[in-house]
Amino acid sequence: MQRRDFLLSLASLSVFTQRLSADVHQATGLVLDEGYLKHHISPAHPESPARYRAIQQALEDAPWASSLIRLNPQALASSKPWLSTIHSKEHLSGIGQNPATFDNALLATAGILSAVDAVMQSRVRNAFCASRPPGHHATNSGKEEGFCYFNHIAVAARYAQQQYALQRILIIDWDYHHGNGTEWAFYRDPSVLFFSTHNQFAYPGTGSPERIGEGPGEGFNINVHLDCGCDDDTILSSFEQSLRPALESFKPELILISAGFDSREDDLLGCFKVTDDGFYQLTRWVMTMADKYCDGRIVSLLEGGYNIKGNSRAALSHLRALMQ
Repeated sequence: MQRRDFLLSLASLSVFTQRLSADVHQATGLVLDEGYLKHHISPAHPESPARYRAIQQALEDAPWASSLIRLNPQALASSKPWLSTIHSKEHLSGIGQNPATFDNALLATAGILSAVDAVMQSRVRNAFCASRPPGHHATNSGKEEGFCYFNHIAVAARYAQQQYALQRILIIDWDYHHGNGTEWAFYRDPSVLFFSTHNQFAYPGTGSPERIGEGPGEGFNINVHLDCGCDDDTILSSFEQSLRPALESFKPELILISAGFDSREDDLLGCFKVTDDGFYQLTRWVMTMADKYCDGRIVSLLEGGYNIKGNSRAALSHLRALMQ
C-alpha cells in the first residue's frame, strides 16, 4: 500500500470511529438481567417474575430492539454501600432477615447505578432499567412497603450527586401510586426536585398537593393528584402546567424517571386510562426538557405495572420514545 493510500485509510477509519462514537452517545441503554426473575413474594402475587419475562419477550420480538445498548448491573458488592445514603442500618438489617430478598432488591439498585454511570460517562444518551422489584415506596421501616424494599431511584440520585458532583436532579414519578418513599427521602432537600402524578386516595394514601417540601426543600416537592379515568391529555397537561414552570428555574442536570405503568389503562391495581401512546408522548415531553437542560441525560426504571401484557407494551412505547 502506498503512503498516500495508507493515510487515506487512516483518515477514513478516524471518521468511522468518530461517527460510531457519536452514534453510541445518542443510543439508548437497556438494563436487563436474568436475576430479575428470581424475586417471588407469593404465588399469584401481581408483582411477579412474569412482569420482567413479558418485557424480555416483547423486546425479543421487536426488530428495533437490536439497536439498544445492553447494560449489566453493577456488582452487588460495589452497589451495597450506596444503600446507606438513603437507608438506615436498622432498615438494611430488617430486609437482611431474608438474604435472598435483600440480594434480589439490591440487584435492581445495582441496575440503575450502572445506568447512571453509562449516561454520565456519555456511553449512552439515556437508559431504561427493566428491573424488579420496584422501589419508590421504600422508606426506613425495616420491611417491605408496597412491594418495595430499597428506594432505587433515591439511591441513584445520591449516587449521581456524589460520584459526578451534580447539584440539581429531577425525579419524575408517573406511577399510579404516589412515590411516598422518594418524597420522604428528599422532602427537605432543595437539590432534588420531586414531581409525582398519582391518585392520592390509592395506596399508600399519601401525595397531597399541599405537601410542597419543608425547610430548605420547600417548593421542591410537587404532587399532582389525578382522578380515576385520567387519560393521555390530562396527565400530559399536568406535566405542562405543573412541572414546566418549575424547570425554568431549577434547570436539572440529570432526570430520573420512576416509570410506573400501573397508570396505564386496564391495570389490575389502577383506574387511570393512559394509553401506550400516552407514555410515548410523556417520554418525548421529558426528553424535550432533558435536551434543553441536561444534554438529554435521562435514566428511567420500572416501578409498577400489573397487567402483564399491558405493562410490557407500555415499557416498549417508553423505550421507542427514548430511542428517537
